[in-house]
Amino acid sequence: MAGIMVSAYTGAVNSLLGKVTTIMGEEFAKLKNLRKEVKFIHDELGSMKDALERLAYVDQLDPQTKSWRNTLRELSYDIEDIIDDFMQNVGDKDKNSGFVYKTIRRLKTLRARHQISGQIGEMKKLVLEARDRHKRYALDKIIPPSSNVVAIDPRVKALYEKNELVDWLVDEEKQLKVVSIVGFGGLGKTTLANEVYHRLKGEFDIGAFVPVSQKPNIPHLLRSLLSQLGVEPSIHACESHLIDKLREVLKSKRYLIIIDDLWDVTSWENIKCAFTENDLGSRVIVTTRSKQVSMACCPTSHDHICRDHILQMKSLSNEDSRRLFFGRIFGSEDACPDQLRDVSFEILKKCDGLPLAIISIAGLLASEGPKKEEWEHVRKSLGSMYGAKLTLDRMREILNLSYKDLPCHLKTCLLYVGMYPEDYTIKRSDLERQWMAEGFVSKENGQDMEKIARNYFNELVNRSLVQPVRFDGSGSVTECKVHDMMLDLILCKCAEENFLTVVDGSQDNTTQKYKVRRLSIRLNGAANATLLQGKISLSQVRSVMIFGWSNIIPPLSNFKFLRVLFVEDYRTIDLTGMSELYQLRYIQIDGTRDYVHIPTQIGGLQQLETFDIRRCASVPSNVVHLPRLLHLRIEHDRGLPDGIGKMKYLRSLDGFNLSVNSLDNFIGLGELTNIRDLTLTGNMVRHTDVLCSSLRKLCSLEFLYICTEGCMDGLSPPCSLQILATSWLPWGCWFSRVPNWMRELHNLRVLRFKVDELLTEDVDIVGELPSLTDLILYVRRPQNEMIAVNGTGAFPVLKRFRLTISSSSCLTFQSGAMPMLQGLYLTFSVKGWKQNGAGPAGIEHLPALEEVSAEILYNGTTESEKCSAESAFRNAVDRHPNNPRIAMKYGCQYRLTGIGL
Repeated sequence: MAGIMVSAYTGAVNSLLGKVTTIMGEEFAKLKNLRKEVKFIHDELGSMKDALERLAYVDQLDPQTKSWRNTLRELSYDIEDIIDDFMQNVGDKDKNSGFVYKTIRRLKTLRARHQISGQIGEMKKLVLEARDRHKRYALDKIIPPSSNVVAIDPRVKALYEKNELVDWLVDEEKQLKVVSIVGFGGLGKTTLANEVYHRLKGEFDIGAFVPVSQKPNIPHLLRSLLSQLGVEPSIHACESHLIDKLREVLKSKRYLIIIDDLWDVTSWENIKCAFTENDLGSRVIVTTRSKQVSMACCPTSHDHICRDHILQMKSLSNEDSRRLFFGRIFGSEDACPDQLRDVSFEILKKCDGLPLAIISIAGLLASEGPKKEEWEHVRKSLGSMYGAKLTLDRMREILNLSYKDLPCHLKTCLLYVGMYPEDYTIKRSDLERQWMAEGFVSKENGQDMEKIARNYFNELVNRSLVQPVRFDGSGSVTECKVHDMMLDLILCKCAEENFLTVVDGSQDNTTQKYKVRRLSIRLNGAANATLLQGKISLSQVRSVMIFGWSNIIPPLSNFKFLRVLFVEDYRTIDLTGMSELYQLRYIQIDGTRDYVHIPTQIGGLQQLETFDIRRCASVPSNVVHLPRLLHLRIEHDRGLPDGIGKMKYLRSLDGFNLSVNSLDNFIGLGELTNIRDLTLTGNMVRHTDVLCSSLRKLCSLEFLYICTEGCMDGLSPPCSLQILATSWLPWGCWFSRVPNWMRELHNLRVLRFKVDELLTEDVDIVGELPSLTDLILYVRRPQNEMIAVNGTGAFPVLKRFRLTISSSSCLTFQSGAMPMLQGLYLTFSVKGWKQNGAGPAGIEHLPALEEVSAEILYNGTTESEKCSAESAFRNAVDRHPNNPRIAMKYGCQYRLTGIGL
């Protein structure tokens, strides 16, 4: 654990020791009496740190030892707060002087000597109390076990039978049909529903996938449904208005909607009113653990729900269990070493065919490697479960085994996920930056801390402790969720370790034994508005996350030592006291309905690393002087702050409107040589040449998104670029042809752009890119010639290709082209298809193809022409020996389609 600043088990003792060392510097040595006291504190904390690190690896502690550990952990937080306050008070007097120099100067006054001596004396008293307790226990002989780290495991697919469910959904019945999936938690209900949803959604006009928490907020759920269907409802809308709006949206559409993890019948009675019957073959899937709920969703007779369809989820068969288990660890059962076969089958028996249990244990064993003694240890740990059916408690034991196997730093990172509510989709970048702000990420061998945090996240995914939700073009997870059974375990561990506190009105937080260090507030309007009033001390809170809305929130000045501030879906918020939070490292405010007013001066935020406020009324002028700022994101109608070129350490910049910027700011962008992620919006016509010149200087740039108007032929980004995307809106920018400079982007993985015209030689340019895995291309103007994808090694690693093709174009694939393509997604017009025949030709030459979809644009065509185009397309795909999945839908002639990044 060397280098870890803060953890769930050792508290802030590592961070604290570094700060005490600063106080003991050479100049401070002249103050002999005070230095002696500080050295005593440092030495005592050092020995206690060693004991805490040993205890962190012990599964079971006797009550006295556990109490001492918890007390010392809390003590480390308190002492660090004292030192932070001490250093801040000294430093405020002269920003241009060193800390030790300022301390020496202040000690010349009697009052200052008395104040500093009092603070050091308070620290010494606390340390002495802990030392006296420490002497009562024989802790020095405790030796932690070794732990291993594995590389990222790319095998994340699960194996579930879904043909029965698909058959129920895609029959010819025109009435609304509701299908229910019922079964014990961890059987894979959500995974099954999700796979079916993504397989079939292309056959419906609109769709949505909405999770339901154990204590559902029905208005919030209805807003989420509307949002996924393309409608942003008012935050003030009542439940009946939201239902009326949903019925209006759905009345003329064939829709597919998933309601995931419904807990009670009352919630269904409220939700079902929104699902209008329109005889278009719409479908609703409900997953639940309750047979009563499943029967309520699918009664044998109902006014507008036609038939009884309940799929009872069961444990996996022995064959599927083996396939999932061995595939997760070795790739296949045949690859399992002989010495591990017997113990593997014994472990599998104890998982009882439950997918969540199998995936969790497989993730644990994959991290151990092929060491028989480690596998035997896992088998013995599961011994109490032999021959018994899994219950909630036994499932928790299996998940706990995976948790206990984690090294201390990963346990801490996993526990922090408990700050987010159930079913919340968590952005990887947010989570990683929050870990760093809290001090959970150690700097190892000079490595970049963001890369280390990424490794931590990937390790949790690899061990199946968090579930992937969304991937980028390279297969990296960008968003995740936590299974509710895993979240249940996390919150139990958080309570044991006093790691975080949840305030949602369901429990009494006034009788806590220890101080609140991290606070997750879940508000549901006025009902929960008074939860925090005078009940919880807030000054020592290090992270606060606020979800939901209310008109009341404690003043920010109450959170004196706050590191992380995260606010979502809040109606109004007063940031007046923000500039006083001198330890603040991360601030994100999103989903507010009013503009957020930031203090005009925020120079006090000297530790700030992430500044992300979406609806920002104005940007403080001195934001460019924040010395540690790495990530800056503001609402899109604001211009770059003057002096942007001074932000040399900035790594990501997003949300600024370049239409309202000066020439100096366009030039200043070229000074940001450490920037990796850049989003450009607004009209850039005035200074296009200067902007393009600045972009060429950004030697570290990896991600570039451009949302502007007009032709961008002058653009020439640096060779370091990995993702290049332009706006998919009708008025967005385009290139007249595929530019020659694209040949130089050897690191490019994802490319999304529009061109006026596309010829075979243009395709050849893109086909040379050695790292390209995702290509999304829109051709703006009609053409008369065929577009050929040559087979001479073109697109060597491309996996997904989406093409919106102009009305009289067609496409042909030659043998050998796109050897790794898995998904082909085309948008074309009926008219163009009729003129050019049955293409696209040569689909059968794509050896790895798994999925093909088509959106047929039909304005001004007859039903017969539509059917003819669909038939020709299906015939072209049917020639492929892999029998890839086919999805078809119809759209307006002028509709633009694309996929997000």
